[in-house]
Amino acid sequence: MGRDWEEWELKEKRMKIEDAPSTRWGRTKARFTSIFDSFTEPLWPELLPGPHPALPQKPYTLLVSIDDLLVTSTWDRQHGWRTAKRPGVDYFLGYLSQFFEVVIFTTQYNYTAAPILDKLDPYQFFISYRLYRDACRSVNGQPVKDLSYLNRDLSKVVVLDVHPEHVSAQPENAIIMPKWSGDPKDRGLIAMIPFLESIGIFKPPDVRPILGAYHGKDIPLEYAKKEAEMKQKHVEEWEHGRKGLPTNSFTLSNLFGGSGQAHSSPIPPTYLEQKRREAQLQYQEEQAYIRANKDNFEKLLKEEQEAMDREMRGGTFWSTMQSMLSGVPPQQPQPKDQAVQNPAGAAAGAAPSQSPSVA
Repeated sequence: MGRDWEEWELKEKRMKIEDAPSTRWGRTKARFTSIFDSFTEPLWPELLPGPHPALPQKPYTLLVSIDDLLVTSTWDRQHGWRTAKRPGVDYFLGYLSQFFEVVIFTTQYNYTAAPILDKLDPYQFFISYRLYRDACRSVNGQPVKDLSYLNRDLSKVVVLDVHPEHVSAQPENAIIMPKWSGDPKDRGLIAMIPFLESIGIFKPPDVRPILGAYHGKDIPLEYAKKEAEMKQKHVEEWEHGRKGLPTNSFTLSNLFGGSGQAHSSPIPPTYLEQKRREAQLQYQEEQAYIRANKDNFEKLLKEEQEAMDREMRGGTFWSTMQSMLSGVPPQQPQPKDQAVQNPAGAAAGAAPSQSPSVA
């Protein structure tokens, strides 16, 4: 256990040779304590798969928490536990999925978070991946989302969370938002869209300096001021460019007895406004497509659930024991119809529908 470090070990431990323990005792101690990593480290060395060579990859990744950010849960004697969606959550996820690879990263366990996500993303259109508690590190008993395991370029990663301690490993990538307590008139999630949208439109080489410039500030408010300044500068430059143009020039109206007074052309949109309009139109078209095909998507979901139920019923305890004793896998019941495809394949890249309320 005290032997020199091997290349695969350093890669697995995410260490450089100059940072790794260099003494025999240090290497022995590090290898021994790594035996217990399964209790404190994520289950996988890479939490997300690499980009598919045949599919376009969105350049930025947006990690979003669940609790008190997208939803909130309450309990009372009359209704028990109830979960409410934050105002604008459907539009937030659907619209920003055009610019970001949206990944839900929660400290909840799979069995509590998955039903909520199935409600928020019923057709699996805009949430690319889901990461649960087992993808977190344990630091002093607290779950921490260590982005070094993410398998993504951290200069292109933005994290939205309400708990600073959960993103303490890479605070420079994080935006800490106020908790949502269930106010039905809340606009906090929608107010974040212009700032995040601008990252997807302007494509900065590194998001971390931008996030650092807004650290500790009210991002929606400060960004609105910045966008207003850019708009004012755009108007001033446009007006300056028009000063050299004649105010009364020859037009077709002169030939037909018109006044001959030149009409002032409207101020052209900024680059941001133009791209924003294109993205909104794209979102509306995708929503219309989903609404038109909702019945088909629901049918595919139902067939997929039925196929899963048949497979679960086939995997009984007795058939499993027979398989272990004989070495032959148990015979699974054959479905009458063909394998059901993921409904997301029916419209690659489509944005979400307005998902039903979370029960």
